[in-house]
Amino acid sequence: MKITEVNTYAVRPRWGFVEIVTDEGLAGWGEAVLEGHCDTVLACVHEMESYLVGADPARIEDLWTTLYRAGFYRGGGVLMSAISGIDQALWDIKGKALGAPVYQLMGGACRDRMKVYSWVGGDRPTDVGAAALERKKAGFTAIKMNATEELQMVDSYDKIDAVLERVAAIRQSCGKYFGIAIDFHGRVHKPMAKILAKKLEEFDPMFLEEPVLCENMECFPEIAAACNIPIATGERLYSRYDFKRLLKIGGVDIIQPDLSHAGGITEVKKIASMAEAFDVALAPHCPLGPIALASCLNLDATCYNAVIQEQSIGIHYNVGKSVLDYVTNPEDFAFVDGCAALPQKPGLGVQVNKALVQKENEAPHHWKNPVWRHADGSIAEW
Repeated sequence: MKITEVNTYAVRPRWGFVEIVTDEGLAGWGEAVLEGHCDTVLACVHEMESYLVGADPARIEDLWTTLYRAGFYRGGGVLMSAISGIDQALWDIKGKALGAPVYQLMGGACRDRMKVYSWVGGDRPTDVGAAALERKKAGFTAIKMNATEELQMVDSYDKIDAVLERVAAIRQSCGKYFGIAIDFHGRVHKPMAKILAKKLEEFDPMFLEEPVLCENMECFPEIAAACNIPIATGERLYSRYDFKRLLKIGGVDIIQPDLSHAGGITEVKKIASMAEAFDVALAPHCPLGPIALASCLNLDATCYNAVIQEQSIGIHYNVGKSVLDYVTNPEDFAFVDGCAALPQKPGLGVQVNKALVQKENEAPHHWKNPVWRHADGSIAEW
């Protein structure tokens, strides 16, 4: 079997899809995007196309290594996101060729289903108590919310109190044992992160996400020492070498590599195994589309340290189109008792609605994240 075509598509709300076609009629799908830089990533996929056309798609490890090591410059969000989408598509082809879900080709499953969580509150969180209760009634056992709006390096306590009030509303509406993940989203700097982490202890959160950006990863041990809440991070790290530095510094309890940013299934499996050796849990980042989610579920199936999976059905980013719009097997993405079933169909287990993908690509999106400013006019972290 040989690769004959590499096609890319920009689809709403903010995603990029890769289709790899073979001379035997099999096609594999991947999700290659860096939110806000979709055009750049898809152009990078086409820059890598010359390494792929004519190659045997079954040689995933060799192709991955070629794309990573033969380019001299390596790593970073754009290059690794392009490799991620290609890698997912290659695994999809291999599973389809062998008639098995991808996780069966990776040693088989070590669990029967995967716990998932749902988002509430949006970018500027409001009404989170009622929204969380709605998710609980829908069967979810955990949610995630953004903690704050703009927060300067040292800011006022009224913003701290507003965070505490929102989390208290969820705890009151959903009970003591409902999971609450609180995403600082890199909006918070160390001085305020330590204060927030300590004050949030009383609500027993499931974890605090990105209390500071990973460019300040040396701060994680200090923040972890300020509270007894698990710390999660990693969506803005792109390779096993990035995670090696994070794990050696310590202070983090849960890593969140993104399978569309951190090298795809091939690389994130290695990252997950490395984290397991540090007794660190895995919760893959995935506010993206159905191909990325299917890739995550295949990986989760094989990783002992996978604890919960993000998914974007109902997330505030999904305007115009959502996850299930692009699949013809939505029944395979149904959540029961807050869990996702493992994929059953060959490959990644997602049947892509190619006609809709092609139609969307006729008017490609150009999504950009908001630009926020503080009251004094300075740029705020979004």
